[in-house]
Amino acid sequence: MSHQDMSFTELAEYLHLGTQQVERLMSREDLPARRVAGEWRFSKAEIHQWLEDRLGVYGDKELAQVEGAMERHSAHSSELLPLSELIRPELVRIPLPARTRDSVIREMVAIGTEAGLLWDPERMADALRAREELMSTAMDNGVAILHPRRPQDSILAEPFVALGITSQGIPFGGGRILTDVFFCVASTSDRGHLSTLARISRLLQREGFLHELRAATDANVACDVIRICETEMLD
Repeated sequence: MSHQDMSFTELAEYLHLGTQQVERLMSREDLPARRVAGEWRFSKAEIHQWLEDRLGVYGDKELAQVEGAMERHSAHSSELLPLSELIRPELVRIPLPARTRDSVIREMVAIGTEAGLLWDPERMADALRAREELMSTAMDNGVAILHPRRPQDSILAEPFVALGITSQGIPFGGGRILTDVFFCVASTSDRGHLSTLARISRLLQREGFLHELRAATDANVACDVIRICETEMLD
């Protein structure tokens, strides 16, 4: 049996939920599970993917629970960093010089490469394209959170998040809504990956955050917006 499998009780502890709550998730939300020798088993990788898929519909309370679950089970504090530490001025481009989906991916990957944090830009770009082909990360609020399906730890010096804001919206998700704010999440662990996605999702739900971010005139201002809003959210 894989050491990445969890029992029913271990899953409840991992998610910081009661067993009855986990039972409801299994019956209502298609929680990935399988029977092994008559017992329910849960793959950590599948649970992480399931949680990622749910982030777009979770409210702040549920997103905070996801962050808390990742923090409680993180072996290294470096896995889970505040967004304000993952996004630094050298990782921000305002305006981002891109007009197509592929040019956005190239430019966002270049940010990490130029900062010395990404060693294989082509591999990362391919991973981002594959994720976008699977399901676009663009949302109705004009934001896209680019990320590979799994962390690319072997090509990263450390986890980081790049931010790019275009001067005008571009067709990124394939629909009629244009996208102008792009985050690119580069994590070195599954827990860090999921926690960072949850943190960005929480900030995007904060009143005024996105408006202030779009109004940022340069990288330093954008970083200040993120730091202040993140601090207020956590107080």
